[in-house]
Amino acid sequence: MGADYIEQDLQLTKDGVLVAMHDDTLDRTAEAPPGVPKRFCSGPVIKRTLEQIKMCDVGSWFNEAYPQYASEDYVGLKIPTLEEVFQRYGTSVNYYIETKNPEAAPGMEEELLRLMEKYDLIEPAAKDWQVLIQSFSAASLQKIHALEPSLPLIQLHSSTETSESIRAQLDLVLTYAVGMGPSKTDVDAALVEAAHARCLDVHPYTVNETVEMEALRSLGVDGMFTNFPDRLEGVLGKDAAGGKTGASLAAEASKACRGS
Repeated sequence: MGADYIEQDLQLTKDGVLVAMHDDTLDRTAEAPPGVPKRFCSGPVIKRTLEQIKMCDVGSWFNEAYPQYASEDYVGLKIPTLEEVFQRYGTSVNYYIETKNPEAAPGMEEELLRLMEKYDLIEPAAKDWQVLIQSFSAASLQKIHALEPSLPLIQLHSSTETSESIRAQLDLVLTYAVGMGPSKTDVDAALVEAAHARCLDVHPYTVNETVEMEALRSLGVDGMFTNFPDRLEGVLGKDAAGGKTGASLAAEASKACRGS
């Protein structure tokens, strides 16, 4: 469908395993199959072991919520660990990884870097932006930057912020990140101009309608999150990357902007 990256939201289990999970609790998407204690599939992820949450069905809820997209293949799906994702895709794809709820999960950043090192992703992340790491938590990103300064980081901004309030933070963001991720509703010409003046990429979220994609592209954003990458591919037209990935081109442009 033309996506340049696949996204992983990270949560940490009670026994210190990183799993790809958006919510910090299991309640919305996990169900306990017959014979599995319901408590294993509810409550905070950080309060459950990997063994417990691997018992949960996290596919059936989707069939119930979106019957028009339902598939029998989704029934019984399990929460994947980040390591399982790395094992499946290796260095064949670009990853956009978010540290979620890091304040309640000490050690999350160290474990992420350990896995990236194990699967040979540190160097391609630094060189070609094969891995981008994002978070709403400045502290989490600053910790990663202190541990591995070469990695490209993206500071997310809440939808409750404004273009003006985000612009006021850009000088600080520049000290540890290569870009920022605002809500699509906060993106205007002034924000894009201010970010680009500091060589910061702008990656708004979550952009699903073609008219929004076109408007943001006209403002000069560098990328965007969408649930419909094929729509964005249509807006962008035929890829003219000349054999290079969008990630490596973005890394080159950022380094050129910074004079490095």
